[in-house]
Amino acid sequence: MRAELEVRIPAEGGPGRAWQAGPAIEAVTPATAARLTRVGYARCSAAQQELQNQLDALREAGCEPIFSEKISTRVKVRPEFAKAMEYARTIKQAVPHQRVIVTEHVMKRLGRGAAELLTIAEELRHHDIELELLTRPLQGLYDPSGHGAALFAFFAGMAESEREYIREKSLEGQASARERGRHGGRPKVFDDDMIAYARLLRERGVSVPDIARAALVLTHFEHNYLPAIP
Repeated sequence: MRAELEVRIPAEGGPGRAWQAGPAIEAVTPATAARLTRVGYARCSAAQQELQNQLDALREAGCEPIFSEKISTRVKVRPEFAKAMEYARTIKQAVPHQRVIVTEHVMKRLGRGAAELLTIAEELRHHDIELELLTRPLQGLYDPSGHGAALFAFFAGMAESEREYIREKSLEGQASARERGRHGGRPKVFDDDMIAYARLLRERGVSVPDIARAALVLTHFEHNYLPAIP
Protein backbone atom coordinates (compact mmCIF):
# COMPACT_ATOMS: atom_id res chain seq x y z
CA MET A 1 0.00 0.00 0.00
CA ARG A 2 2.90 2.38 0.79
CA ALA A 3 4.22 1.88 -2.71
CA GLU A 4 0.86 2.73 -4.24
CA LEU A 5 0.36 5.90 -2.22
CA GLU A 6 1.61 9.10 -3.82
CA VAL A 7 1.98 12.32 -1.86
CA ARG A 8 2.45 15.27 -4.15
CA ILE A 9 4.96 17.90 -2.93
CA PRO A 10 4.81 21.49 -4.22
CA ALA A 11 7.78 22.62 -6.29
CA GLU A 12 8.86 25.10 -3.60
CA GLY A 13 8.65 22.45 -0.93
CA GLY A 14 10.96 19.60 -0.08
CA PRO A 15 13.12 18.05 2.63
CA GLY A 16 14.91 20.57 4.83
CA ARG A 17 12.71 23.53 3.89
CA ALA A 18 10.45 25.35 6.38
CA TRP A 19 6.70 24.82 6.02
CA GLN A 20 4.72 27.68 4.59
CA ALA A 21 0.92 28.00 4.46
CA GLY A 22 -0.49 27.55 0.99
CA PRO A 23 -3.45 29.37 -0.61
CA ALA A 24 -6.79 29.11 1.14
CA ILE A 25 -9.12 26.45 -0.12
CA GLU A 26 -12.61 27.67 -0.96
CA ALA A 27 -15.39 25.95 0.92
CA VAL A 28 -17.43 23.59 -1.20
CA THR A 29 -21.16 24.17 -0.97
CA PRO A 30 -23.06 20.94 -0.37
CA ALA A 31 -25.02 19.82 -3.39
CA THR A 32 -28.23 19.69 -1.35
CA ALA A 33 -27.97 23.37 -0.44
CA ALA A 34 -27.70 24.39 -4.10
CA ARG A 35 -30.81 22.50 -5.10
CA LEU A 36 -34.22 24.15 -5.25
CA THR A 37 -37.71 22.72 -5.08
CA ARG A 38 -40.69 24.70 -6.35
CA VAL A 39 -44.11 23.34 -5.43
CA GLY A 40 -46.78 24.90 -7.67
CA TYR A 41 -50.41 25.51 -6.76
CA ALA A 42 -53.16 26.70 -9.13
CA ARG A 43 -56.79 27.40 -8.28
CA CYS A 44 -59.93 28.96 -9.72
CA SER A 45 -63.34 29.39 -8.10
CA ALA A 46 -65.82 28.25 -10.76
CA ALA A 47 -65.97 25.08 -12.80
CA GLN A 48 -66.36 27.21 -15.95
CA GLN A 49 -63.05 29.02 -15.37
CA GLU A 50 -59.82 27.78 -16.91
CA LEU A 51 -56.65 26.80 -15.08
CA GLN A 52 -54.44 26.45 -18.14
CA ASN A 53 -52.85 29.92 -17.96
CA GLN A 54 -51.86 29.34 -14.34
CA LEU A 55 -50.54 25.85 -15.07
CA ASP A 56 -48.45 27.10 -18.01
CA ALA A 57 -46.93 29.88 -15.88
CA LEU A 58 -46.10 27.46 -13.06
CA ARG A 59 -44.42 24.99 -15.44
CA GLU A 60 -42.42 27.81 -17.02
CA ALA A 61 -41.24 28.81 -13.53
CA GLY A 62 -39.89 25.28 -13.00
CA CYS A 63 -42.50 24.00 -10.55
CA GLU A 64 -42.53 20.27 -9.93
CA PRO A 65 -44.96 18.99 -8.82
CA ILE A 66 -48.01 21.18 -9.49
CA PHE A 67 -51.28 20.84 -7.58
CA SER A 68 -54.50 22.35 -8.96
CA GLU A 69 -58.19 22.45 -8.16
CA LYS A 70 -61.43 24.26 -8.97
CA ILE A 71 -62.81 25.33 -5.62
CA SER A 72 -63.86 28.56 -3.93
CA THR A 73 -61.66 30.08 -1.24
CA ARG A 74 -64.82 30.25 0.88
CA VAL A 75 -64.42 26.50 1.32
CA LYS A 76 -62.28 26.05 4.40
CA VAL A 77 -60.74 22.74 3.33
CA ARG A 78 -58.98 22.80 -0.05
CA PRO A 79 -57.65 19.26 -0.63
CA GLU A 80 -55.07 20.05 -3.32
CA PHE A 81 -53.69 23.03 -1.42
CA ALA A 82 -53.33 20.83 1.65
CA LYS A 83 -51.42 18.30 -0.49
CA ALA A 84 -49.12 21.03 -1.82
CA MET A 85 -48.28 22.22 1.69
CA GLU A 86 -47.77 18.66 2.92
CA TYR A 87 -45.41 17.94 0.02
CA ALA A 88 -43.39 21.08 0.76
CA ARG A 89 -43.14 20.20 4.46
CA THR A 90 -42.07 16.64 3.64
CA ILE A 91 -39.23 17.79 1.36
CA LYS A 92 -38.04 20.35 3.91
CA GLN A 93 -38.02 17.81 6.72
CA ALA A 94 -36.15 15.25 4.60
CA VAL A 95 -33.54 17.74 3.32
CA PRO A 96 -33.39 20.69 5.77
CA HIS A 97 -30.67 22.56 3.80
CA GLN A 98 -32.66 22.53 0.57
CA ARG A 99 -34.69 25.60 -0.39
CA VAL A 100 -38.38 24.82 -0.77
CA ILE A 101 -40.71 27.35 -2.37
CA VAL A 102 -44.50 27.27 -2.68
CA THR A 103 -45.27 29.08 -5.95
CA GLU A 104 -48.59 30.74 -6.80
CA HIS A 105 -49.68 32.56 -9.94
CA VAL A 106 -51.23 35.42 -7.95
CA MET A 107 -51.86 36.05 -4.26
CA LYS A 108 -55.68 35.85 -4.44
CA ARG A 109 -55.35 32.16 -5.36
CA LEU A 110 -53.77 31.58 -1.96
CA GLY A 111 -56.58 32.88 0.27
CA ARG A 112 -59.14 35.64 0.78
CA GLY A 113 -59.11 36.93 4.34
CA ALA A 114 -56.27 38.40 6.34
CA ALA A 115 -56.65 35.77 9.08
CA GLU A 116 -56.29 32.91 6.60
CA LEU A 117 -53.30 34.47 4.86
CA LEU A 118 -51.53 35.13 8.13
CA THR A 119 -52.14 31.54 9.22
CA ILE A 120 -50.55 30.29 6.00
CA ALA A 121 -47.65 32.72 6.47
CA GLU A 122 -47.05 31.40 9.99
CA GLU A 123 -47.01 27.82 8.74
CA LEU A 124 -44.51 28.73 6.01
CA ARG A 125 -42.33 30.52 8.58
CA HIS A 126 -42.46 27.62 11.01
CA HIS A 127 -41.24 25.17 8.37
CA ASP A 128 -38.82 27.63 6.71
CA ILE A 129 -40.66 27.47 3.37
CA GLU A 130 -40.62 30.44 1.00
CA LEU A 131 -43.53 31.86 -0.99
CA GLU A 132 -43.32 32.99 -4.61
CA LEU A 133 -45.90 35.01 -6.56
CA LEU A 134 -45.46 35.06 -10.32
CA THR A 135 -47.61 38.04 -11.29
CA ARG A 136 -48.17 41.62 -10.17
CA PRO A 137 -48.96 43.56 -8.08
CA LEU A 138 -47.18 41.41 -5.48
CA GLN A 139 -44.79 39.61 -7.82
CA GLY A 140 -41.69 38.34 -6.08
CA LEU A 141 -40.17 35.89 -3.64
CA TYR A 142 -41.03 36.19 0.06
CA ASP A 143 -39.37 34.54 3.03
CA PRO A 144 -41.85 34.53 5.95
CA SER A 145 -39.01 33.88 8.42
CA GLY A 146 -37.20 37.09 7.38
CA HIS A 147 -38.24 40.50 6.11
CA GLY A 148 -40.99 38.82 4.11
CA ALA A 149 -43.01 38.25 7.30
CA ALA A 150 -43.81 41.96 7.73
CA LEU A 151 -44.50 42.33 4.01
CA PHE A 152 -46.78 39.30 4.04
CA ALA A 153 -48.78 40.74 6.93
CA PHE A 154 -49.10 44.04 5.08
CA PHE A 155 -50.25 42.30 1.90
CA ALA A 156 -52.82 40.32 3.88
CA GLY A 157 -54.22 43.54 5.34
CA MET A 158 -54.43 45.06 1.88
CA ALA A 159 -56.30 42.00 0.60
CA GLU A 160 -58.79 42.26 3.47
CA SER A 161 -59.29 45.99 2.79
CA GLU A 162 -59.92 45.32 -0.89
CA ARG A 163 -62.45 42.61 -0.02
CA GLU A 164 -64.30 44.98 2.34
CA TYR A 165 -64.27 47.74 -0.30
CA ILE A 166 -65.86 45.42 -2.89
CA ARG A 167 -68.51 44.37 -0.35
CA GLU A 168 -69.37 48.00 0.46
CA LYS A 169 -69.65 48.92 -3.21
CA SER A 170 -71.95 45.94 -3.82
CA LEU A 171 -74.23 46.99 -0.95
CA GLU A 172 -74.31 50.56 -2.23
CA GLY A 173 -75.27 49.32 -5.70
CA GLN A 174 -78.10 47.20 -4.31
CA ALA A 175 -79.43 50.12 -2.24
CA SER A 176 -79.32 52.41 -5.28
CA ALA A 177 -81.21 49.83 -7.36
CA ARG A 178 -83.93 49.51 -4.69
CA GLU A 179 -84.39 53.29 -4.68
CA ARG A 180 -85.05 53.13 -8.43
CA GLY A 181 -87.60 50.36 -7.91
CA ARG A 182 -85.36 47.58 -9.10
CA HIS A 183 -85.20 44.55 -6.85
CA GLY A 184 -82.88 41.62 -7.29
CA GLY A 185 -83.86 37.98 -7.33
CA ARG A 186 -86.25 35.98 -9.46
CA PRO A 187 -89.51 37.57 -10.72
CA LYS A 188 -92.69 36.88 -8.82
CA VAL A 189 -94.71 33.85 -9.94
CA PHE A 190 -97.96 35.07 -8.36
CA ASP A 191 -99.24 38.63 -8.57
CA ASP A 192 -101.63 40.33 -6.13
CA ASP A 193 -104.75 39.27 -8.09
CA MET A 194 -103.77 35.61 -8.00
CA ILE A 195 -103.10 35.80 -4.27
CA ALA A 196 -106.53 37.37 -3.68
CA TYR A 197 -108.11 34.64 -5.82
CA ALA A 198 -106.37 31.90 -3.82
CA ARG A 199 -107.59 33.41 -0.54
CA LEU A 200 -111.15 33.57 -1.87
CA LEU A 201 -111.03 29.89 -2.79
CA ARG A 202 -109.68 29.04 0.64
CA GLU A 203 -112.51 30.96 2.32
CA ARG A 204 -114.98 28.90 0.27
CA GLY A 205 -113.50 25.70 1.65
CA VAL A 206 -111.38 24.64 -1.30
CA SER A 207 -108.43 22.49 -0.25
CA VAL A 208 -104.87 23.76 -0.54
CA PRO A 209 -103.85 21.17 -3.23
CA ASP A 210 -106.86 22.17 -5.35
CA ILE A 211 -105.96 25.85 -4.95
CA ALA A 212 -102.38 25.09 -6.01
CA ARG A 213 -103.60 23.24 -9.11
CA ALA A 214 -105.97 26.07 -9.99
CA ALA A 215 -103.20 28.64 -9.57
CA LEU A 216 -100.85 26.56 -11.71
CA VAL A 217 -103.41 26.29 -14.50
CA LEU A 218 -104.12 30.02 -14.33
CA THR A 219 -100.42 30.87 -14.47
CA HIS A 220 -99.91 28.61 -17.48
CA PHE A 221 -102.92 30.16 -19.21
CA GLU A 222 -101.73 33.73 -18.62
CA HIS A 223 -98.20 33.06 -19.84
CA ASN A 224 -99.16 31.15 -22.98
CA TYR A 225 -102.53 32.47 -24.16
CA LEU A 226 -103.29 35.93 -22.78
CA PRO A 227 -100.49 37.68 -24.74
CA ALA A 228 -101.94 36.32 -28.00
CA ILE A 229 -105.48 37.58 -27.30
CA PRO A 230 -106.06 40.93 -29.13
